Amino acid sequence: MKRKMPTLNALKVFEVAATLGNFTRAAEVLNVTQSAVSRQVRQLEDQLGEALLIRCHHQLHMTDAGRALLGALQHSFDRIEIAVRGIQQRLQPTRLHINAPPTFAIRWLLPRMRRFKERHPRLELSITSALRDTLNESGQLDCAIRFGNGEWSDVDGSLLMHEQHIAVCSPELLRRCPSSQANLQGLPLLHVLASHDRRYMTWSHWLNAAGMGEVDISQGYEFDLLDMAIRAAVDGLGITIADRHMVEQELADGRLVQFRSTQVEGHQSYWFVARQGQPLNPAIEHFRAWLYGEIGMPCESPKGQRVITGDARDYAGLALWGENHSFFE
Repeated sequence: MKRKMPTLNALKVFEVAATLGNFTRAAEVLNVTQSAVSRQVRQLEDQLGEALLIRCHHQLHMTDAGRALLGALQHSFDRIEIAVRGIQQRLQPTRLHINAPPTFAIRWLLPRMRRFKERHPRLELSITSALRDTLNESGQLDCAIRFGNGEWSDVDGSLLMHEQHIAVCSPELLRRCPSSQANLQGLPLLHVLASHDRRYMTWSHWLNAAGMGEVDISQGYEFDLLDMAIRAAVDGLGITIADRHMVEQELADGRLVQFRSTQVEGHQSYWFVARQGQPLNPAIEHFRAWLYGEIGMPCESPKGQRVITGDARDYAGLALWGENHSFFE
C-alpha cells in the first residue's frame, strides 16, 4: 500500500533542525548546506500546509504542529533504530552496550571485567554511566543496571542485589578518635547529595538503627556521588554511609574499617533490566548469567522470572525496611 506522506529525507531533516533549534547546526550534523536544510523544511511545510518552525533571530521556535510532528518522528526513528540494531546484533553479537549507575560501574562492575573477558573473550562491552538510561527511547543500549525499587512497567527486570548500609572510615581516623567521640559527636561526616541543596537521608536512617538519633548531622562535607564520598573516607576526611558491596575491596585490604557493627538493609536495590519482548540476544544472556554468577545467585531464564514482586525483595533472606527513604544514585 502506497503511503501518502512526505519523503523520509525531509522528515529527518526537520527532526534534526527542530531538535537542535538551528539550521546551521543541523547542516553540520547532516553534512549538507544550510540552504539545503532550510529548503527541505520549507518544502515539508508547503506539503503539510502548516508552519512547523518560526525563524526568529537565528533561532528556530516550533509551532504546535511542529511539536506534534517532532514527537511522533522521534518516537518512530527510535523504534526503527532499535529494530535495525537488533537485526545487526543477531548477525554480529560481539559487542554489548550497557548503562550502569556511576558508583556501581566503578566500584563493582569494572573490578570484575577481567573475569568477564576470560569467560567471554569474543564479547566486548561498551559501558556508560548516565544517571538515567534511555533503554526504551534509543537503540544505543542493549540492557542496563538500574537502582531503585524495581517498579518499572516498561522493561523486564530481575533483582541483582540489595544495598547494605554501613558506616566506614579510614583506620587512621578511627585510631585518632578519642573514646569520648565514639558517639560521633565532633567527628566529620560525609554526605551524598540528592540534588544541589538536598542530601540523601542514609545518615539519619543508620543513626536511628544504631540508637544514636541525637547526633547532629547538619555539619560535614557533601558530594554528588557515593564514589567521591568513599574516596574521601579512604583519605581520612571523615565517616560516610556506604553500601557494603561498594566498599568490599577497601574493607578487605584495610583502607576502610567499619564504624560500629550496625548494618541497615536498603529498600532499594540494583536490578538488571532489558527491553520487553525483544528477540533473544545471546550476548545479553551471557552478560546476565555472568552477573548472577559473580553475585552467587542462580540465573533463571527471562521468561521464567517474575520481574517485580514483593517476594523478590526478600531474596536470600535479607530483611527490609518497611518505610520509604532515599538512597544513593
